[in-house]
Amino acid sequence: MSDRSAIEWTEATWNPVTGCDRVSAGCDHCYALTLSKRLKAMGNAKYQNDGDPRTSGPGFGVTTHASTLQEPHRWRSPRVVFVNSMSDLFHARVPIAFVRDVFDVIRETPRHTYQVLTKRSVRLRRMADRLDWPQNLWMGVSVESSDTLSRVDDLRAVPSAVRFLSCEPLLGPLDGIDLTGIDWVIAGGESGPNCRPMDLSWARGIRDACQQSAVPFFFKQWGGRTPKALGRVLDGEVWDEMPRAVGSG
Repeated sequence: MSDRSAIEWTEATWNPVTGCDRVSAGCDHCYALTLSKRLKAMGNAKYQNDGDPRTSGPGFGVTTHASTLQEPHRWRSPRVVFVNSMSDLFHARVPIAFVRDVFDVIRETPRHTYQVLTKRSVRLRRMADRLDWPQNLWMGVSVESSDTLSRVDDLRAVPSAVRFLSCEPLLGPLDGIDLTGIDWVIAGGESGPNCRPMDLSWARGIRDACQQSAVPFFFKQWGGRTPKALGRVLDGEVWDEMPRAVGSG
């Protein structure tokens, strides 16, 4: 776990699972894969597993870490925690029993607010009724282009207290996006040496859809070769809107 996070929309990270593989275009320049290579070179034991050759593309081995499950209990002050910044909790190789263990920790630490983000929305929807959903859990899906809009429908079927979308890296317009049942939207461009540029009209379209549906909008970044290179201002404003309730403790 990291006691502080540079991600603008959270405060800390917790990684009971590490490892992932490509599922859509938004994964092409995955920061977690890049960071995992760096950590592996530094000898971090969590990142010594090689990628599974059966995966759909570049990745690094999916591994659960039971030893990390008690970490949130040691954080006395409330914070917003991004779960699995280095993986996807709903990856097919994460057993449902371990997902339940993670949910139990979330429930046992109501002073914190937890954000879980997945690209594997079909598995999320299929597992939803077999999980006991904590009130301090926010569930989100990544939606980077119109090709992934079905993930929003899957998310709507999940009984999470807060449902959110991460439209980052935004790779195309999301015209006609239906925000019914959605409580928060994050949008942002891609960073890194091979970043794909985000069009102004794409960002405006999401912001306008949020305003029309009274959904809080958070504009994370324009992107660029380095994180935050082009700033966070959209049409003269910094958009830092959040859902009303943060946590229950």
